[in-house]
Amino acid sequence: MLESQANITAQSGQFKADFVAQRSRRRVLPIDRKSHSAEVGLEEILSSALQASDAEFGQIVHEVDEISKLLRTDRTDEKTITVAAHPAVWSAVKQALLDRELRYLAVTDDLTCLFNRRGFFAAATQQIKLAQRNAQNLLLLFCDLDNLKKINDTYGHREGDLALVRTADALEKAFRGSDIIARLGGDEFVVLAQVASDHTQEVLLRRLEKNLKKSSTAGSRYELSLSVGVARYDPKRGVTLGELLAQADKSMYEKKRRAQERFASTLARLNHM
Repeated sequence: MLESQANITAQSGQFKADFVAQRSRRRVLPIDRKSHSAEVGLEEILSSALQASDAEFGQIVHEVDEISKLLRTDRTDEKTITVAAHPAVWSAVKQALLDRELRYLAVTDDLTCLFNRRGFFAAATQQIKLAQRNAQNLLLLFCDLDNLKKINDTYGHREGDLALVRTADALEKAFRGSDIIARLGGDEFVVLAQVASDHTQEVLLRRLEKNLKKSSTAGSRYELSLSVGVARYDPKRGVTLGELLAQADKSMYEKKRRAQERFASTLARLNHM
């Protein structure tokens, strides 16, 4: 009986340790559970599903914790140990872990561990609704990693992947935990950030540039840089997430075009000297 009790206690302890490790790698916004009509978009359904799974999983963790506490007391009897050791109990726990992992993978970019496109739309849709309700301004930054094709062609795709990972790290260090950061695909990243003051945009862009320079170490064969377009969400105007992305995307390409024109103009002047 004592050996069985010890095994169950160890099993529940390992389960809780694994759960804490998983929670540290996941960011899920608090979203209310509710029924959905056929007109509700995929993003909103996914958002609610994520929160519902969190609530259910939290209940399972609570029950496991209660079992663990009970097994450490003197009030443990044979019946309690039999129930705790029943295969169905731990089968349900393992299934819950598997379901959660699959949901996590569905919204996560496997290279950078940021949100993927689906995860971004789910989280950002909810964030915009909260901003609308609380009359809060937001900034959407559409970021394009410069010269990724050149890095791939010159140093190989493995180095290109490393450049993407370094860029993701720089973004995570530059922005706050409450901001939503995602890789949409290829060399495109996006951030939905809360506005704290009139200087938020300048502060965030300076911080991002600083972290990109840190990521470009002394031994690096190239320097990381991002072309960034910014769009502001005003709750009084109520634009959609798609419209906000289009505005930021247009701003980014306009800045990139002007930079290329300046470079071409400078090159032309040098050739005529």
